[in-house]
Amino acid sequence: MSDPKPDLSPDLGLGGKLAESSALRLMNQDGKFNVNRNGPGALHPVNLYHTFLRIPPLKLALLLLAAHFLVNLLFAVFYWLCGPGAIEGAARDGWRRYEDCFFFSVQTIATIGYGHMTPATRAANLLVAFEALLGLLGFAVLSALLYARFVRPTAKIRFSRKALVAPYRDGWALMFRLANLRNHDLTDVHAKVSIGRWKSKDGQRVRGFQALELERPDVSFMPLHWVVVHPVNGQSPLGGETAESLRASQPEVFVLLTAHDGTFAQSVHASTSYRWEDMVWGARFGDMYVPDSSVVTIDMNRLDEYTEIPGPDRL
Repeated sequence: MSDPKPDLSPDLGLGGKLAESSALRLMNQDGKFNVNRNGPGALHPVNLYHTFLRIPPLKLALLLLAAHFLVNLLFAVFYWLCGPGAIEGAARDGWRRYEDCFFFSVQTIATIGYGHMTPATRAANLLVAFEALLGLLGFAVLSALLYARFVRPTAKIRFSRKALVAPYRDGWALMFRLANLRNHDLTDVHAKVSIGRWKSKDGQRVRGFQALELERPDVSFMPLHWVVVHPVNGQSPLGGETAESLRASQPEVFVLLTAHDGTFAQSVHASTSYRWEDMVWGARFGDMYVPDSSVVTIDMNRLDEYTEIPGPDRL
């Protein structure tokens, strides 16, 4: 029997301080690291473009709507300060004049120009020239941003909520499964799985990381679902573990998936992690295939289905 694989060096890129000091989950199930970085916020110019690319569509739409409203409110103030006769066709006093200034700003920034209201003074014309240029630049940037969001390749991979310690051949294995939610197929799909656990080293409790060798680390095509299997054998870091010992080590299994998206001819990535509370010691996945005489069909709603069975005393 060969020795188990040594710890990965140094720590999967998570940093020694994070790995050794944090008892929290390092990676959320949505694939994002459980890390806060103080400094420039999401709307700082350094992060603004990437923020707009990543925020949900509804949140982006509300943010753009609010920005459009506030900019027009600001220019309405400038037009109002130009005086009662600055805009021909607008009301000359009271709240109605500010309202007309606001809608004149809306027409100007979008270069609509219905003709009912027109600038009548030099100050108003200068404001119109500046606002029209700002509107053209703003809508050009917005169009580029929406296009970038539309063509940006992303992986819509759904992982099973639970990882199972399940029967495999004559022994046991740690396994989970995943499926592509998009209608087009992924090719050249690779999976990397590793585990982080607490252990005692030189009298100190530290977190160690080890690679988990997979039965099949890659597939050429993935038109259906894929069950990723780590067999627990003589070379497995999980060999000899009991449910109690594994629970006490507070394990976290990290998953990184890389695939080629033929639609965009680019690589896409997906990741997740499983903690002890996301594992089932002794279970078997349910069948996802739906009987059909004409085409192979899988039911995506069955991705998380499993049946519990008596687990092993020791792996």
